Amino acid sequence: MSASAHYFVTDVECDGPDPAQNSMLSFATVVVREDGTLCGEFEAVLTPRADRAANARTMEWWASEPEAWKAATENPEPPEAVMPRFAGWVESFPGRRCFAAKPVAFDGAWIDAYLRAYADSFVVDMPVWGRSIFTATPLDIGSYLIGVLGRTDPFYRDLPVPAEWFGDHPHSHRAIDDARGYACVLARLLGLARRTPHRDDFFSRRADRGSHGLPQTLTKES
Repeated sequence: MSASAHYFVTDVECDGPDPAQNSMLSFATVVVREDGTLCGEFEAVLTPRADRAANARTMEWWASEPEAWKAATENPEPPEAVMPRFAGWVESFPGRRCFAAKPVAFDGAWIDAYLRAYADSFVVDMPVWGRSIFTATPLDIGSYLIGVLGRTDPFYRDLPVPAEWFGDHPHSHRAIDDARGYACVLARLLGLARRTPHRDDFFSRRADRGSHGLPQTLTKES
């Protein structure tokens, strides 16, 4: 029997929007097994990069969040020490490993930039590039929510789910709080997905391909 897959739900806090210009201040990851069990955490505060500068508008926002700023900057470690440790921790989990975030385009870009700079690895599962600590395509939790709940319209920024889905974890901009909240949401969505009838024929690599490369069974349905 194959090992269960694991989702690495991650939240980052930064001093600007751009990994090429600014620094990641802190991040946290909560592991969700595919059965919905939360089974691991990683948290780190990072020393800002000497070759980057803080974004002025972002720092104005941080000035309004003193508690979150303290959590994101207290007792930092060099990223060259943290990121290899993080990569090794991720690889200690068996089965398929999937990076997950909300939104994955933001948090994933930061973690990917720091993995490439300090751990010779990537977020994207492309072993042809080198070491891939994640072995599945990154998951955007908001997009997954749309699919699981059968929505067709995108939403603006905040997840439109009941507050209890976040497991009573505040969205405090403290990385570990936010990661725990999103991990609880993903666990809830995985539970809903498990109750949905499986259509493995959609995902079979050996399925006959119809139009647009989709299985013929899918193109026949409205």
